[in-house]
Amino acid sequence: MTTDAVAADQAVAELVGVLDLVEIDKDLFHGATTTRNSRGRAYGGQVAAQALMAAIRSADPAFTVHSMHSYFLLPGDPSYPIVYEVERIRDGRSFETRRVRARQKGRDIYYLTANFQREETGFEHQDAMPAVPPPEKCIDFLKMMADSGSPEAVSLAREWEAVEVRAVGNSLLGIEPDPARPAQQRLWIRLGASLPDDPDIQRGAFTWASDISLLGASLAAHSLDHKGIQMASLDHTIWFHRPFRADEWWLYDQESPSAYGGRGLSIGRVFTADGILAATVAQEGLIRPPRA
Repeated sequence: MTTDAVAADQAVAELVGVLDLVEIDKDLFHGATTTRNSRGRAYGGQVAAQALMAAIRSADPAFTVHSMHSYFLLPGDPSYPIVYEVERIRDGRSFETRRVRARQKGRDIYYLTANFQREETGFEHQDAMPAVPPPEKCIDFLKMMADSGSPEAVSLAREWEAVEVRAVGNSLLGIEPDPARPAQQRLWIRLGASLPDDPDIQRGAFTWASDISLLGASLAAHSLDHKGIQMASLDHTIWFHRPFRADEWWLYDQESPSAYGGRGLSIGRVFTADGILAATVAQEGLIRPPRA
């Protein structure tokens, strides 16, 4: 096994451990933080994934999460554990709803609302997957970040070591410019080693990875160099459409329909390698340009 493969195995094992919350009391959970963070604030994808796992742990196993909507309130401290408190909003025959409050040092840092549905059949349709080159013909995104020399990029590459990311391109480089959609970005992503078959762990790991690069799509019409730009996630939403594995390649087809007032909105469609639309993700974030 190569050194890179060993590192990926270790990173994925650590991620699975981070998703395994400790139940302190009924609907009250403790979440460990990763040792890979050196940026002084908790990675938003980790907080979102742990909050989702807390919601899942409190739901009836006969129900599957189909959507989550959340707000980042304050930066989390990566050196300090996070407590997740679940509130049971609804327990119906077809749907269940949970609200999760993430607290650290006596402060609320994140809120999540998740909805669950009992499996049923219904109408079906989906968008078509765009034509893109396969992952092996695309750029190793994390290696490019690690080799950039930027301290922030190097730190992020280490924090995201549990995934493989291959960049297809964006509106400034690699994707044909489209005046009707000026800010686009596409990436192939998968976990760097096999995950347990448990669908909840697959969803939790995907949620962790879904925060990678999404806000960057809102800058795809403006700058290849993010140096000096203040970026911070404000909210994060996921709709889970169909079952899929986070440890197999999925295309993150991202676009930003609007940037205004220091905020950028990004939407990502998630396709499996065989063209199944598995999820849709949306995020609005702060994108302040460099100031004198």
